[in-house]
Amino acid sequence: MKTDRAGLNLFWVALLPGLLSSPAFAQADFSGQWEALYHEDAPERLPGPELGDYLGMPINDAARLRADSYDADRISVVTEYQCRPHSSDYSMHGLSSLRIWNEYDPATQKLTAIHTHTSYFGMERTIWMDGRPHPPEYALHTFPGFSTGTWDGTMLSIYTTHLKPSYTKRNGIPSSDKRTISEHWTVHGDYLSVSVIDDDPVFLAEPLIRSASWQRDPDQHIIPYFCETLPEVPLPEGTVPHHLPGTNNFLTEVADWYGLPAEATRGGPETMYPEYRLKMGKPHSPPPQQCERYCNCYTGGSQCVVREEKK
Repeated sequence: MKTDRAGLNLFWVALLPGLLSSPAFAQADFSGQWEALYHEDAPERLPGPELGDYLGMPINDAARLRADSYDADRISVVTEYQCRPHSSDYSMHGLSSLRIWNEYDPATQKLTAIHTHTSYFGMERTIWMDGRPHPPEYALHTFPGFSTGTWDGTMLSIYTTHLKPSYTKRNGIPSSDKRTISEHWTVHGDYLSVSVIDDDPVFLAEPLIRSASWQRDPDQHIIPYFCETLPEVPLPEGTVPHHLPGTNNFLTEVADWYGLPAEATRGGPETMYPEYRLKMGKPHSPPPQQCERYCNCYTGGSQCVVREEKK
């Protein structure tokens, strides 16, 4: 059978796109430079949470006791804590810039892993996309943990295990090495939305759900992170600042500053839900007439002003 040259050329023109590309899958590309936005929980994520503020946290009695015992001088005195990085679950909620890049199998061009680098302590994380199983329970636990990812359309769902003990909130609320983390990433143009679900059987009575947003920043340049330990408070070697049960006199400060019921600031699962306002009780002290602490916190900046104390 004869085939004219013009017909053969049209055949190759039609076939060429299929040879050069694979069928389109509903997956998103998260690679690039991202800067965190702080319109959610800005005072907690920028200057840091108030001591004794557990409101809205589904903590149990064990977590509450640990948090009540916390003394912020621990970071100044115990050098092992000074250069400790965030865990990967907290780093998606904390103060940090983010870089994401993809790794592909050179033979198949399939996505095998997604890597992240966060500016705080330069922590790097691998999210495996090749279907590998999680290691056994006795395997090494790290601050990044072991993460695997799957696609649900254009949403990336991530499951993380094997995390070291860390903190759920920087005011002493702990997290255990038994916790598992589920994340859901979606991208909308130049905005990345991340939801993190923390399931900790040791310190949480119910899962904790937090979210954060990031904006694409192609001009961002993350510099190396340096940390040097140094005892900052002159205390005897081996001292670990802490509060024994019932001796922490700072736990009601947050209720006084914001005019909240002291019992509400103690946290627990019921404080997460709107209907708790109907039974949360009377304020510990009258609410302030105007903002006095952490005013003017806004997205993209760190202008969280604490007004001078009235004399």
